[in-house]
Amino acid sequence: MTRTTRAGEDAVPIDELDGRLIEMFTAEPRVGVLEASRRLGVARGTVQARLDRLSRDGVIAGFGPELDPAALGYGVTAFVTVQLRQAGGHDPVARRLAQVPEVIEAHTITGPGDMLCRVVARSNADLQRVIDVIVDVAGVERASSVISLATQIPYRTLPLMRKVAGAAQSDGPPPR
Repeated sequence: MTRTTRAGEDAVPIDELDGRLIEMFTAEPRVGVLEASRRLGVARGTVQARLDRLSRDGVIAGFGPELDPAALGYGVTAFVTVQLRQAGGHDPVARRLAQVPEVIEAHTITGPGDMLCRVVARSNADLQRVIDVIVDVAGVERASSVISLATQIPYRTLPLMRKVAGAAQSDGPPPR
């Protein structure tokens, strides 16, 4: 489950125990509730209740394995900016792009384009094929791409969670 929050929505308060729990499950996703409770020095029911609440509130978006596209043979990553025709909107295009396996992420954006897609390919020639598939999607007017040469900072959320958990510990819960 992915939760999209909008500006102005209330943040979900997390405390230091939530933070430690999230860090543990991020580092060791298969640790298990009983072992987590032992390591954290809290009751098993506390760990389960916290995980349930964090999942229900959308803080924890999933427990599945994190896949590396390069290990699956998709060593090229590119960011494709897509410009849409004005008629039809973003949603129909997003539904069609979701059918392209190499499109691993897509966002509606501001600026010169309308959508930004993160795509993977087996080679530069395969990237051209993927871009051609994207441009063939009904509603797409044009696309431009940049190839990622190296990942300097991988997708991460732990530093943000530490900041939120630290603020909650020092300041108390955020105002409602």
